[in-house]
Amino acid sequence: MSAREIADVFTPSAGEIEWAQGKTVTAPNMLTLLAWLKSFQYLGYFPGLHEVPEPVLAHIRSTLGLAEGVRAEVDADRTGKRYRENVRLRLGVKSDKAASRDVAEAAVRTAAQSKDNPADLINVAIEHLVRRRLELPGYSTLDRMVARVRAEVNEGVFRTVSSRIPADGRARLARLLVADPATRRSPFDRLKDPARAATISKLKARLRHLADLDAIGPTEAWLAGVPMAKVGHFAGEARLTDAADMKKPGEAGEAKRLTLLAAMVHTLRVSARDEVTDMFCKRMAIIHRKGRERLEELREAHRAESERLLEVFGDVLAAAREAKAIGEDSAGGDDAGAVSDVDGGQAAALAGVLVFKAIESGGGLEQLSAAHEAVAAYHGNN
Repeated sequence: MSAREIADVFTPSAGEIEWAQGKTVTAPNMLTLLAWLKSFQYLGYFPGLHEVPEPVLAHIRSTLGLAEGVRAEVDADRTGKRYRENVRLRLGVKSDKAASRDVAEAAVRTAAQSKDNPADLINVAIEHLVRRRLELPGYSTLDRMVARVRAEVNEGVFRTVSSRIPADGRARLARLLVADPATRRSPFDRLKDPARAATISKLKARLRHLADLDAIGPTEAWLAGVPMAKVGHFAGEARLTDAADMKKPGEAGEAKRLTLLAAMVHTLRVSARDEVTDMFCKRMAIIHRKGRERLEELREAHRAESERLLEVFGDVLAAAREAKAIGEDSAGGDDAGAVSDVDGGQAAALAGVLVFKAIESGGGLEQLSAAHEAVAAYHGNN
């Protein structure tokens, strides 16, 4: 710890110093009592005096204004017990080994239903002990307890899962561990291969991989009720185990092997669906990008044709305006609504003649229609 951290954690308050002075007679005993008080506040248990780092003792000694030669020590075991009990009374903590074991084991057993990491389970035990104001047992005690309870809970899960797997499912899982004599690789090893680049061939290969996984069996039914955190931990254990180690004999080993294989296959099915979806999205993105590029190329290629069609359309509009103007003149200058049926018919006939003339000048009806269809196909953004 840095000097600043030591000062933040291990500096005794004025009230604590006054309390220690009332409980001790000599300077070494006062240093001992405050070292245990501050250590317990930080650790939740009493370390041996030889385990308290010298920088911590030096800081407390300096805070008390004691000479450098003053050491933390007790003159008798009875004195040490009394000092530890004084600390417990001040902090409102009980020293009850049986109660601590019961509280810790109950908390770990409950947490082990959804957690599997030993460090997480130890933290759960510590949290419950601190909340109940109980002195923490030794770390080795918690470590052994967590290992035992975790094994018991997991064995129950293994038995439950293996009992759900029918004979044909067991056979398919067992075949995963059989190595190919030529390649010396088992399907179990090949299942761990990661997805490759999002090419069409790799996408098809991943789809076959997903189909093979689905054919092994309904792993979601086999693992029903098992929290995903534990399933993930079992799958991780299977990934780190080779096929040879997975073939250990014994009924308990068989149940565990089936559960680990089922968990790994299940997580691989989930990840394979994610991978196929990602690869499909990447392929579609590539298709869309190439489509946009091709669309721009086609638009550029048809730009001249589009401009020519616009010119022809302009000629058609000019012909229509010319026919309309002639019709209005023949109607005595009235607007288009006043044109008689005869004059209107003449204007329409003239407009038809002029429009057909413009179309023929533009290349003819068939050619213009074909050009229009070709250009119109790329006017949208599809």
